[in-house]
This record gives sequence, structure tokens and C-alpha cells, in this order.
Amino acid sequence: MKRPDRLINPDTRAAERELCRALAAMTTMDECRALLRDLCTPAELEALADRWRVVEPLLEGKPYREIHDQTGVSVTTIGRVARFLDRGFGGYKLAFQRLHEDTGTTNA
Repeated sequence: MKRPDRLINPDTRAAERELCRALAAMTTMDECRALLRDLCTPAELEALADRWRVVEPLLEGKPYREIHDQTGVSVTTIGRVARFLDRGFGGYKLAFQRLHEDTGTTNA
């Protein structure tokens, strides 16, 4: 298991902050996609996309098995995302809300 956030060393924290700044500096989807493709292996990018893919159905209250059947994402990954939706840092919900502000379809 990963160490609690408070135990991450200062150099790693600084690098994480710079990475966040780099992501926030991207102004188009193409720029963001290019950065993510440079940063991540194809498997890492697929894992991130799988996690994001299950956020909406989880917020809609769909059962894990139904989400798995519809997306092919493992029940373990779905459970991990669900835990962070409930007890994480709020990033999934915030990103989802921001993406759906204009349409008024926020389920969070």
C-alpha cells in the first residue's frame, strides 16, 4: 500500500506540484493529450481512462457489476474509484461537475 499523503517526501511533493502546474498550463485538449501521451505508457493512460469512464455511472448509483458489464472495467477498479468518490480528495467530483456545468447534467 502507498504511504499516506503526509509522509510523501518534499521532493516528490514539489514534483507533483510542478506536474499539476504543467497540466493546468495546457489550454486545449490536444495539448493535454500530447502531454499525457508523453508522460504515460499506453497501459497507464488506459488505466486512467478506465477510472474516468466509471465516474459517471458511479455517481448515478449504478451497481458495480452493471458498470463492469457496460464498460469492461474491472470490479476492483470500479471499487477503487468508488472509494475515492466517497473518501478521496474531491477531484473526481470537481472535474465531473466542471465538465457538466454548461449542460446542467451534474449528478454529483
